[in-house]
Amino acid sequence: MARYLIIGASSGIGLSLAELLSETHEVINISRTESSFSHPNFSQFALDVQDENAEFPALEGIDGLVFCPGSINLKPFHRLSMDDFTRDWNLNFLAAANVLQYYYPSMKKLGKASVVLFSTVAVQRGMPFHTSIAGAKGAIEGLTRSLAAEWAPVIRVNAIAPSLSDTPMAQVLLNTEAKKQSAIDRHPLKRIGSPKDGAEAAAWLLSDASSWVTGQVLHVDGGLSVI
Repeated sequence: MARYLIIGASSGIGLSLAELLSETHEVINISRTESSFSHPNFSQFALDVQDENAEFPALEGIDGLVFCPGSINLKPFHRLSMDDFTRDWNLNFLAAANVLQYYYPSMKKLGKASVVLFSTVAVQRGMPFHTSIAGAKGAIEGLTRSLAAEWAPVIRVNAIAPSLSDTPMAQVLLNTEAKKQSAIDRHPLKRIGSPKDGAEAAAWLLSDASSWVTGQVLHVDGGLSVI
């Protein structure tokens, strides 16, 4: 039974991934709010990974680590404050770096591990009002490739770049039928992403089925980034 650490498994893609993995693996969640999910293979710790002084639980033998937190802060560039940029940067990039530095020894000691990070389709495809989040997630894509090179061959590092998915974080963009239909129409596959779409992609990147894959950004976006 593999041991997987998920940062942010209290909702959205992280929760869907925890539900999927817990059927056959041990899953540990770290998030600010506790998940309502319950399973014998699932445990959790409540703490804020943005706190550089946070006391992370000591975990040995981590087979995979998934960092799910993100933000949707859409504003015209001229209306973004430095505080907006700082909040997006701290949550999306610095918190991920903080977690990865802490758990690197545990993954390295095991001798084989997989890391999955989350970017956004807005890095690949230019979108108005996305400058703050695209900047922070662009750094995640750079981190993915740099760590894949630095940590090979012991630890694989990949990222997923989803498009708009039906998660609690995205509800402000999907809270009317008109908004939902507009989002559906933008995607070549003519539907909005589900948490399960991202979770299944992450599960594959964690598994031995993707053992020859590292340094990649997998676009789970209904074709939006390329079509």
